[in-house]
Amino acid sequence: MKVLIVGGGGREHAIAVAMKKSKRVDQIYCVPGNAGIAEVAECNPSIGVMEFDKIVSYAKEKAVDLVFVAPDDPLVGGLVDVLQEAGLRTFGPNKAAAILEGSKAFSKDLMKKYNIPTAAYETFDDPDKAIAYLETAEMPIVLKADGLALGKGVLICNTLEEAKAGVKEIMLDKHFGSAGNRMVIEEFMTGREVSVLSFVDGKTIRTMTSAQDHKRAKDGDQGLNTGGMGNFSPSPFYTKEVDDFCQKYIYQATVDAMASEGRPFKGVIFFGLMLTPKGPRVLEYNARFGDPEAQVVLCRMENDIMDVVDACIDGTLDRVELKFEDNAAVCVVLASDGYPVAYEKGFEITGLENFKGKEDYYCFHAGSKFDANGKVVTNGGRVLGITAKGATLKEARAKAYEATEWVHFDNKYMRHDIGKAIDEA
Repeated sequence: MKVLIVGGGGREHAIAVAMKKSKRVDQIYCVPGNAGIAEVAECNPSIGVMEFDKIVSYAKEKAVDLVFVAPDDPLVGGLVDVLQEAGLRTFGPNKAAAILEGSKAFSKDLMKKYNIPTAAYETFDDPDKAIAYLETAEMPIVLKADGLALGKGVLICNTLEEAKAGVKEIMLDKHFGSAGNRMVIEEFMTGREVSVLSFVDGKTIRTMTSAQDHKRAKDGDQGLNTGGMGNFSPSPFYTKEVDDFCQKYIYQATVDAMASEGRPFKGVIFFGLMLTPKGPRVLEYNARFGDPEAQVVLCRMENDIMDVVDACIDGTLDRVELKFEDNAAVCVVLASDGYPVAYEKGFEITGLENFKGKEDYYCFHAGSKFDANGKVVTNGGRVLGITAKGATLKEARAKAYEATEWVHFDNKYMRHDIGKAIDEA
């Protein structure tokens, strides 16, 4: 088979590596791709993920058998519909289903309607009404831009003053662009955060192994929200008891709710969960693989990814049993110092060859490219996802941090406490 992956980050690199392992895939293309993905796929950096017509033309020119749409923007924008209308077999939710991630107001209303456990909330499109509501609300409180904001459109406010400033930032100053035209205000929940990815075929759901993300930029969960500074899998806090509850009241319930709404979901649903003292609650949905969740989950999956992808598209997922290695994986993101605000790029990355032929070690490229001289240089806030597998989480963590020393670039920055929660488990 020939496969085209749409996207150019660490998640797409992890998907490409999984595809490369498939016995059924012999050629991988990627748009726009990056310098790391170029090792396993033919990349076309001149095509952006929102250039739908160019993607269709490229897929037809290369006569691909499948297009895998990985990032949120094109999914929510309807790329899957455009590809399918062009007669191309495509993996990912259509526009009607991708609203699960595209609108926080939609997903909160869905959960309320179908009794899926989540935080209490209200939705506003008028900043004055939002502020009036906040004056009667308990603090701390959570403000969320309704639309896509690269995982950063969430503000946790400890005081009324912070909350009012947050309304201004989201709805008036449009810090997150049009994502802030509407806003969800929800109760602040406490507990462990856990991510669970799942494959869905419209009616059947198969969950993958659990993972745990580190969103804040700095050690000790300080600093601004980012797209993710590191991850580990499995989460020791995701017990069988938690899984039983979620399978019954959250996972299948969400798939059934989307089908009932006339929006059957085919692809990957990412469940962001909070393990509260009152039980698991849904924090958020994503309509695709998380990044860096994909990096720690896909490297542990034993199934041929193409078998699972086909089952999702064809509605035969009930015949698939997902299998994961009995081990652990940790990903530490090497970022550009200053991320997620302002940072320089274009610095040469050295030491990448140290990962060649190393079992259990992966260097997933998130923000890299080739410069005019063919050297690999930094090209983003998150640059590399250094990932390692081990028999235990502690072993995987030690190996991942060891491997962060194998690569170098100017203004390299990372958190030093990824997976620290393991010590408390």
